Amino acid sequence: MKKSIAALAAVALLSGCATVTMTPDGAPKTTSTPTYEETQNFFLWGLTPDKQTVDVVEICGDADVRQLQTQDTFMNGLLGAITFGIYAPRTARVWCEE
Repeated sequence: MKKSIAALAAVALLSGCATVTMTPDGAPKTTSTPTYEETQNFFLWGLTPDKQTVDVVEICGDADVRQLQTQDTFMNGLLGAITFGIYAPRTARVWCEE
């Protein structure tokens, strides 16, 4: 029982979160609901993506892009830890001006 709890704690600690946010001209980050959100599949520790780009022109059309973000959520990290990095998803988000 103690070994199971220790293993679960190790997986939780190793599956941390990371976020990269990009805004035009250093504008403050927005926390509203994104216009677009997708979990993207990466394999072999992130070296081989299933999809390489997010087309903001297709997503926002004529509107300006307010913010771009990629995030390694807790669940993404947990899935990566469980599969030893063979599958390592990331979440991509785009905010468009309204």
